[in-house]
Amino acid sequence: MKIKKIIALALMVCGVSELQAQKKSLPLDQAVKMAVTSSNRAILADTKTSTAKFETQAVKMNQYPDLKISGQYLRLANADVTLKSSGQANEEETPSEGNSSPKVNQLIFGQASLSMPIFSGGKLRNSIKASENLYKSEVANAARSKEEIAMQVVRYYADLYKVQKSIELLRESLASSKQRVTDFTNMEENGLIARNDLLKAQLTESRIQLSLDEAEKNERVINFYLITLLRLPAETQLVITPENVSRDIFGMTMNTESQALESRKDLQALEYAKKASQDQIKVAKADYYPSLSLTGGYIGLDLENVVRVQNAMNVGVGISYNLSALFKNGKNVKAAKSRTLELEQQQAILSDAIREEVVKADEDYKLSLKQDLVYNQAVGQADENFRIVKDKYDNGLVDTNDLLDADIDDLNAKINLAYSKANIVLKYYELLDANGQLTQSFNVN
Repeated sequence: MKIKKIIALALMVCGVSELQAQKKSLPLDQAVKMAVTSSNRAILADTKTSTAKFETQAVKMNQYPDLKISGQYLRLANADVTLKSSGQANEEETPSEGNSSPKVNQLIFGQASLSMPIFSGGKLRNSIKASENLYKSEVANAARSKEEIAMQVVRYYADLYKVQKSIELLRESLASSKQRVTDFTNMEENGLIARNDLLKAQLTESRIQLSLDEAEKNERVINFYLITLLRLPAETQLVITPENVSRDIFGMTMNTESQALESRKDLQALEYAKKASQDQIKVAKADYYPSLSLTGGYIGLDLENVVRVQNAMNVGVGISYNLSALFKNGKNVKAAKSRTLELEQQQAILSDAIREEVVKADEDYKLSLKQDLVYNQAVGQADENFRIVKDKYDNGLVDTNDLLDADIDDLNAKINLAYSKANIVLKYYELLDANGQLTQSFNVN
């Protein structure tokens, strides 16, 4: 009685858990759009782009005048002030008894200055260009990050479909295996088969059960990865079906190798980074030239009981030149040129890697199509083989090993076919990714 109660309680708990899990069927294109807009990695990519944009705007602000206002109020402690005329400046003078120093207890001083750069060797202009190119590079990097996110979603979908299909087939096989064990148990009790035949059937059941447990564990793990990426509720359980994947995109025309190099966002990011580095070379060279600026200002001063200055406007031109730059700046220029060479080398390495990736992805996709044809044939062959072996076993022409082997071969053929269907989709999207067309295929900007 206690055992029955425990079993009933366990079934009730399982039922509650099943109700708590929210099964959801989500089309692949919708999942990709969710990931590239709301995932943490996508948000980080957009934030980096915004930061680069603000930095560019900050650099552009340097071309506008600088206006500074300052003022001081000083309290003086009984200062002695002696006024001298120009005729008395070089003479020693003994103040008469009637002359007394004015009482000075405070000083008020105010100043406003305006400075506008006129010429700085092109430093400001090239700094703006470098900043704009860095912004474009960050935009391209963000686009590439979103392509990687989209590809990760596709891989999770393919893996989850494979494991869910495996679970479905393994459960069917396990049910058949359990029934076989039940039949063999009755036959063994009646002396119709040897005990080792029953043990072989039980061993096969155990192996299928272990495979099923492993597959169910993998389903939970992959599902967790996917819902975390999509930022869905923790209790969501995604169900992947062939209908989740739109096959309309399979009519897209693939880029040629040269077009793929133009479409890849990571290569575009390096190109803009190289342009920014070239601008930085010009910025470094600008230190060889003097800086020229237009200046203007206003000064107001009030020294209590002594002097007051008002409306002291001034305007002029300021020039500065760092003579030490003739000796020190050469290293900065060489460092900037070296960074440009680094980026050129990175471009060459990435271009080769993209060509290799495109070729491999194309070959993998073609192979997946060929394998699908073979796996389709294998399923029919395995079904027919099991039917024949089963007939022979029923007529005593083959032993239990042959029957169990044929059953396992039939199961493996069906699993391989399910994997093949998912693999075609996966390899096609990998080919799109290698050609820089992945997010375009989902209409994601």
